[in-house]
Amino acid sequence: QALSEIAGVGGGGGDLQEMRARPLAERRVDMHGFCNPSDFQRSPYLSARGNIANIFRGSTEEGYKAYHADKYDEDKNPNGIINFGTSENKLCFDLMSKRLTQTDMNLMEPPLLQYPDWKGHMFLREEVARFLTYYCKAPAPLKAENVIVLNGCGSLFSALATVLCDPGEAVLIATPFYGGITQSVFLYGNVKLVYAYLDSKITGTSTRPFQLTVEKLEKALQDARAEGVTVRALILLNPQNPLGDIYSLSELRDYLEFAKRHELHVIVDEIYMLSVFDESATFHSVLGMDRLPDPQRTHVMWGISKDFAVSGIRFGTLYTENQDVANAVASLCYFHGVCGPVQHKVAQLLRDRDWINQVYLRANHARLKAAHTFVTDELKTLGVPFLNRNAGFFVWIDFRKYLKTGTFEEEMLLWRRFLDNKVLLSCGKAFECSEPGWFRIIFADKTHRLQLANPLVFLLLLIRLQPCQSDQDGKADSTDEVIFVSRHQEPTCAGSSNLGDLIGLLQQQMRSSDWLQKNTAEQFA
Repeated sequence: QALSEIAGVGGGGGDLQEMRARPLAERRVDMHGFCNPSDFQRSPYLSARGNIANIFRGSTEEGYKAYHADKYDEDKNPNGIINFGTSENKLCFDLMSKRLTQTDMNLMEPPLLQYPDWKGHMFLREEVARFLTYYCKAPAPLKAENVIVLNGCGSLFSALATVLCDPGEAVLIATPFYGGITQSVFLYGNVKLVYAYLDSKITGTSTRPFQLTVEKLEKALQDARAEGVTVRALILLNPQNPLGDIYSLSELRDYLEFAKRHELHVIVDEIYMLSVFDESATFHSVLGMDRLPDPQRTHVMWGISKDFAVSGIRFGTLYTENQDVANAVASLCYFHGVCGPVQHKVAQLLRDRDWINQVYLRANHARLKAAHTFVTDELKTLGVPFLNRNAGFFVWIDFRKYLKTGTFEEEMLLWRRFLDNKVLLSCGKAFECSEPGWFRIIFADKTHRLQLANPLVFLLLLIRLQPCQSDQDGKADSTDEVIFVSRHQEPTCAGSSNLGDLIGLLQQQMRSSDWLQKNTAEQFA
């Protein structure tokens, strides 16, 4: 049944009303619109589940696959694809490589080479509990017995969805959201997602663009129940990916109280909690709350891939007071374990509080802030609207006024045009955004790549050569939260037959001039 649902879903176009009018089952398995799954040949060598997994990979990996086949390298492949689509922090390799190669990291003892407790070695779980107690500002020491260690938060989503939901049941999540969650909850457990659609307009109880409110959660939950869908849990991303929003303490309490009223589990992903790079913004962890409305149904995850800029080291941790949930997840840790030597390295890293506070976090936050300022200043100069936030590695950019008809098909054409011109971005459809035309750009990259290939320079040239629509919609949404900085007249729509030549010429001129030396991200720190 799930396979037939997927095969029946097209690329996804139209506006918010059209999307909301589509049957709920279709919306929950929409495949991000990268490809039409009906274009895929069903393999006689795969089961129905295998064909679903194959369709998922083919429909979501197009850009990533192209990037790995033609990856930018300053020396070996200077005309390759630059990746501004994958949320990785590439600013701290010097710090992390030095710390991870110090002598205290190099331990090899028999227990590290033997089967561990599948929840993780106790020495690591104790260190995680102390780490989360400190950085989450927990009112009382967190307990190691409530800590579980897996190889990344994707595995945690998968395991939690499997043990909290039966096949065909659903989890509630607000859109836009990190699209990888769809695969994590669906491929193993056949658990679907029910969407609470957020939009950029300031209306009613929404005081900022894409604001999550209890009213929107209530509506999505009731709509799902009216369709006969059983919803078992709510997912919260804090800080939010791709928006960069940080929920206030009162908002978190409202969301948790909503879940308690409906007996929903709450899965809170705090993977970016130490990547809040501006002192004016304050992050509140669920683990730092004085009282949880429903402790037995509240489960918090965190990992080192984002906050410590090591996405290649697969480590994620779950904190839950519910021992039934902990034991059920632990039974799946056999498939998602972290090897002993890596557990030792992570424990050593987390216990080095002085280095984290005095060296790493100071440098990381300064570098993130400088890169964010560089990118957003360029966007302001070019008159491109964006959501102005201070957490994560990304900026949520509004390209809606550059779409002629405002459809997801047109958004995908623009995304592919970026990719054809050697820059990988993430389009809004990948995050199930309800409004076509929003894109996410990653700014946590080295200075020369930000200068050489960001949309701030030649990608905006690419957009400006496309037929344009008026910015009337943008003006209607203008607030202090979304930066609309320019009202200049857009260029008249021109043909794009020589676009490749123009892009190539611009790149060549930048490489052969002293522009890169004169303009550095550090100037904007």
